[in-house]
Amino acid sequence: MVRLYLMRHGETVDNVNRILQGQTDGRLNDNGLRMAEEASRRMAGEAIDVFFSSDLGRCVDTCRIMARPHGKPIVQTPLLRERDWGSFTGLYIPDLKGREWPDDIETTEQMRMRAETFLHWIQAEYQGKTLLVVGHGIINLVILSILSGKPMRDIQKMANAEVRLLTID
Repeated sequence: MVRLYLMRHGETVDNVNRILQGQTDGRLNDNGLRMAEEASRRMAGEAIDVFFSSDLGRCVDTCRIMARPHGKPIVQTPLLRERDWGSFTGLYIPDLKGREWPDDIETTEQMRMRAETFLHWIQAEYQGKTLLVVGHGIINLVILSILSGKPMRDIQKMANAEVRLLTID
C-alpha cells in the first residue's frame, strides 16, 4: 500500500487573472504563498517519506514549502505537469468559450497515460511509504479519476493548495 497526499499548487498570478497556464512555470502570488505555508503547518506533523512535484515552477515552489519542515528533498517529474494547452496557452479563459480546440492540445488519453505511468512508478518503488505529491488541477483530476474509477467530470475539482489523502493498494 502507498499513502498518497495529493495536493494542488498554491494560487498563482495567472489563476487570479484567469489565464490558461498549461505547461508554463507560473508564479505563486502572495496568497498562494500563504496557502502553501498554511498547508505546510497543517502537514508538519505527518510522517512523509518522499515529496514529489511537477517540474513546473508553481508546483516546485509549493512543494519546497511543504517539504521544508520535514527536511526532505523533492523528486521533480514532468509526468505531473499540467495539460499542455498548445496554442491556447497564455490566453484569457473566458475568451475561449465556444472556440474550436486546436490540434496541438494534449488529449485526455495522453494525460491519462502520463498519470498511469506515475502511479505505476510509485506503486513499484514506494510500497509502504507515505508520499506528498504536488500537481496541477487537471492532472490531479486524472489521477483521482484513475484511482476512483470515476469519470473526471464526476470528481470535484481541487482548490489551490488543497490536499487529499488517498491510498493505493
